[in-house]
Amino acid sequence: MFLIAMNILDEIIAYKRTEVQERKELYPVKLLEKSLYCSSPTVSLKKYLLRPDKTGIIAEIKRASPSKGVINKYVSIERTSIGYMQAGASALSVLTDTKFFQGSNDDLKAARKFNYCPILRKDFTIDEYQIIEARAIGADAILLIAAALSPEEIKRFSAFARSLGLEVLLEVHNSEELRRSLCEDIDIVGVNNRDLQSFSVSLEVSEQLAVEIPTSMIKISESGISSAQDIHRLRSAGYQGFLIGEQFMRHSRPEEACAQFIKEVRSFHSTVKALGFAEMPS
Repeated sequence: MFLIAMNILDEIIAYKRTEVQERKELYPVKLLEKSLYCSSPTVSLKKYLLRPDKTGIIAEIKRASPSKGVINKYVSIERTSIGYMQAGASALSVLTDTKFFQGSNDDLKAARKFNYCPILRKDFTIDEYQIIEARAIGADAILLIAAALSPEEIKRFSAFARSLGLEVLLEVHNSEELRRSLCEDIDIVGVNNRDLQSFSVSLEVSEQLAVEIPTSMIKISESGISSAQDIHRLRSAGYQGFLIGEQFMRHSRPEEACAQFIKEVRSFHSTVKALGFAEMPS
């Protein structure tokens, strides 16, 4: 999901603390709470991931990343977000970090304006303020990165998010992070298949951790998913969701790449079903 080495993660978190303090001064909580979205119902990411008419794909809008540089700086949020959902994606993920990913809160607001669907705010949450901010800009779910937070912070932030009507996606990379980070207010567990030290990617990471994730939580796999066969493999391991960003965003028209990918996924699923090879139920 966030393809960065740990020293870069430390740099991002340090900068984020300064940035959040500045935003608190510019946009006080009382101002955020006046947003119409704060009193509007949210859309459940969990429910959309389980809808049989969808694919489980969370399609991401990501302009750039520290490891890849600029990916698609001038992407049309309106065209891409609408196209993703028309293609059959279950939800949207929008990067809102500006310094390292060239995203913005305005990107998420634009996606919200044009779509009634679950939207995950992708950012580095290190303060309750950002959770209120996520609600104020129209997000339905937030991301908590286990590698960047203490178990106490994860517990506190997830409970606060739930009190605001937001769902929580916890991102982990290994068994140790999973064990120390799980708590009752986590809705979805995302397993990042990318090693943040070596940048190597393996779907085996998701397969190995699948059995350790409580059955009460939705499982999603992140990074390294590039084919219909990958989706089938991960579904067979028990995953209900698949976060895909760069696979689509490196194309000039991400929504078209998404539509083609989903077409291939559905065709592959139909073929597998016809041959009698059932996937593990979600």
